[in-house]
Amino acid sequence: MSSRKKPISKKSSRSTLTAGKATGDFLLEIGCEEIPAGMIVKASEELKAILVTQLSTHRLVGETTVKESIETFGAPRRLVAVVRNVQLKQEDVTREITGPPKAIAFDTAGQPTRAAISFAEKQGVPVSKLTIISTPKGEYVASKEVVLGKPATEILSTIVPEAIHEISWPRSMIWTGGQGPRFIRPIRWIVALLDGKVVPCSFADVKAGNRTDGHRFLGKRSVVVAGPRDYEAKLKNNFVLCRPEARCKKIDAELRSLTARKNLRVHEDAGLLNLVTYLNEYPSVILGGFDPAFLALPEEILITVMRGHQKYFGVETRGGELAPYFLAVINLPNDSKGLVRGGHERVLRARFADAQFFWESDQRIRLGDYLPKLAAVTYERRLGSYGDKVERMRSLARWLSEQWFSGGIAQADVAGADRAAELAKCDLVTEMVREFTELQGVVGGLYARAQGEPEEIADAIYDQYKPLGLDDPLPRNLTGCAVALADKLDSLVACFAVGAIPTGSSDPFALRRAALGIVKIILEKNLPLSLSAAISAAVKSLREHAPRIEATPEVEKHVLEFLLERARYILRERRGYAYDEINAAFAAGADDLGDAVERVAAVRAIRPTKNFGPLAASFKRIRNILEKSAGKGDRGQGAVRQELLREAPELQLYTVAKKVGDEATRLKREKKYRKALEKISELRPAIDHFFDKVLVMVEDEEIRRNRIALLGTLLKEFSMIADFSELGSEESQATL
Repeated sequence: MSSRKKPISKKSSRSTLTAGKATGDFLLEIGCEEIPAGMIVKASEELKAILVTQLSTHRLVGETTVKESIETFGAPRRLVAVVRNVQLKQEDVTREITGPPKAIAFDTAGQPTRAAISFAEKQGVPVSKLTIISTPKGEYVASKEVVLGKPATEILSTIVPEAIHEISWPRSMIWTGGQGPRFIRPIRWIVALLDGKVVPCSFADVKAGNRTDGHRFLGKRSVVVAGPRDYEAKLKNNFVLCRPEARCKKIDAELRSLTARKNLRVHEDAGLLNLVTYLNEYPSVILGGFDPAFLALPEEILITVMRGHQKYFGVETRGGELAPYFLAVINLPNDSKGLVRGGHERVLRARFADAQFFWESDQRIRLGDYLPKLAAVTYERRLGSYGDKVERMRSLARWLSEQWFSGGIAQADVAGADRAAELAKCDLVTEMVREFTELQGVVGGLYARAQGEPEEIADAIYDQYKPLGLDDPLPRNLTGCAVALADKLDSLVACFAVGAIPTGSSDPFALRRAALGIVKIILEKNLPLSLSAAISAAVKSLREHAPRIEATPEVEKHVLEFLLERARYILRERRGYAYDEINAAFAAGADDLGDAVERVAAVRAIRPTKNFGPLAASFKRIRNILEKSAGKGDRGQGAVRQELLREAPELQLYTVAKKVGDEATRLKREKKYRKALEKISELRPAIDHFFDKVLVMVEDEEIRRNRIALLGTLLKEFSMIADFSELGSEESQATL
């Protein structure tokens, strides 16, 4: 028997791998009917994540290189995965299993006992194959077992159907007579090739093979491929650009080439470019035109008709004005006879004619006259109609404008905010918005301007939904900010009051976006606004116009926390502040977001100075002391009695703290937060000296309580800008 120096614990096992020698590339293509364009990217990302997990778990690709080895992409009729350097055979695994101690397994004569025999039988090996290993606890019997690796083809036969099944879709379908697995669209073919050989497997009665399909109309129905090395070339020969970056590059180049010929330019639309990239397998761009008379319609309507319904790009003059042309992406190599272009022009002409009719028909009624119709449009079944929401918005918009007017903001217009809020939702019942729902708000602003409403009010209605995201612009004027905030605040408070709170990925009323919009408007416009007061105003409005809905103080608390969490996100992700810097400033108050951000900036600025880190550690120590003493009944909330300050260091700390506190308070009132923090950092020597020389938790109860009160006063008074104890520190914390 052999012995080993490396120890292994009792009842444990370990494995060693015998490296495989041969690798090959794996190609997987799931061919199906057209997948909705907006779902392809997410599905290809999921497919990669699934394969990363499966291939690393089954040891077919190295754990450190598995993500780099796998690439996935998609086109309308296919999802593709290419995996490089797959082990053709799973690595063998040698397992070493520890048994009983040597002293028990063998007698003094070296003969195996019943313990050794039983262990060998359990492992399925003769006693002569057992080894002795050394461990920290002594020598033990061990058995080695070699588990032979399986061929990769055998493993992939199981992985492929599981991977296809695990891809999640917003909706899916069954196409095999009501039985069998589901997928987004019927699967027509599967390519599964490892090192050029078919991996035998199937999904939904479709067997994997080595044949893919070319373009639906231009390519061959069955194209034999050998693997990743010829897959892309053969598909390209059959009018399929399988990689999205190739399709996008082709579309973009042709968009710019066609417009340059007429000294025009593309109306930039990154979202539309991404969409058409996934709508076509072999995209080409054609230039069409329309009657210039339609240019009398607002540009927003023309662009929406082209983009939303037809997936066309608008065309502009070099001066930025809309030109009577459009760019369409077709799934053909060319349109030499212009037949496709003619068809697109006829469709667009009809669409524009409809939009023109809606524009003219809607204009026969004043925007405000649509208001009574909102009573028949439900906002949320428990919260009533959009008519009810408008009344709540008016109340809030007036309140907001009053706050700003009284705060000295000259542009605040209470009457204008009320009028804009009154008209804000009227376009929801117009024919134009019924047809083009994405134009809500925009249409209201356009109609208000066309009907002679003041520019301030028209712009406010137009901008009421802004910002739609963190990169979206804000409302152009203060009246627009009042209406946008009123709309978003009402949605938050009302929905939280009836329990319609975002959960996971479910957020039907877009409350997360609303909260981010509120924070973005307040911060970027530097608006003086108490969040708690604004939430209370929204609650008051809800009680007045929806008395059956009860908005409790708990609801107000949750809405405030929801808003502050979004504020933390913006400061962390968009402005680069550290998590603990934000927490430290917010712990001292965040009701006025603008003020809180100034304090966060002050903390960031002062943090690198020599006294600040150690001072933060001291304040953390003070908080720990107070928390421990509170459990013993000493809360540190009483007044400090100067006559009980017996030792020089505590009297010195008391004196310095009083002087520093007076100066820091003055600087805080003047909003000179950085200077105030610099002043507070001067406490460091006195605090360090106190902790070096003074024992807080003395036996004398009266003195102990007085020292705890001193620390409590320090923590309270000097956390008025930021709670230093929230800051992480590289300094090790001292023990009590």
